[in-house]
Amino acid sequence: MLIIGLTGGIGSGKTAVSDRFAALGVPVIDTDLISRQVVLPDQPLLQEIIQTFGERYLDGSGQLDRAALRQLVFSDPSSREKLEAILHPAIRLEAQRQLNELRADYALLVIPLLAETGGDYTLDRILLVDAPESLQIERIMQRDNISIQAAREILNSQASRAQRLQLADDVIGNDGSLPALYSAVEQLHARYLELASIAQ
Repeated sequence: MLIIGLTGGIGSGKTAVSDRFAALGVPVIDTDLISRQVVLPDQPLLQEIIQTFGERYLDGSGQLDRAALRQLVFSDPSSREKLEAILHPAIRLEAQRQLNELRADYALLVIPLLAETGGDYTLDRILLVDAPESLQIERIMQRDNISIQAAREILNSQASRAQRLQLADDVIGNDGSLPALYSAVEQLHARYLELASIAQ
């Protein structure tokens, strides 16, 4: 089975792209979703995070206060490294488990921070969803209801657009209309099916 790693900066439109692939029948495994599952109250990782960062990162219902933790790791690189060391091995393990259960021509593995932390994933191709930084900032501000300064800080904490473009085998530009985006996904879908049939 061909494994396509889907990545892109925050606000680039990864979800719109992965949703379209899913609508075409492609299995999608999202490491962002997995990262939420592995820190649920019944999971051992939550305990490890609280032991490392303190009880103040739990909300009133015993769930991880993701917003507070996000604020900490964006402002403190050493905290971010500690959190990544706890989370990433567990996320990779679960992603691999889900991939092993699939039977398909190809699957999409969504890894938002591929350029920063994705070296341990085995991928056949990397698909980048790309958008101008000004558009990313606009989308982040709208989605998270934050200031332009806060949006810039988030963007600056991630790999640069140039670093991502260097990694990519395929690029979908997401600065136009939704029909144009869907058309680009459909073209790549046909290409990946073709590549998968050659690889078999």
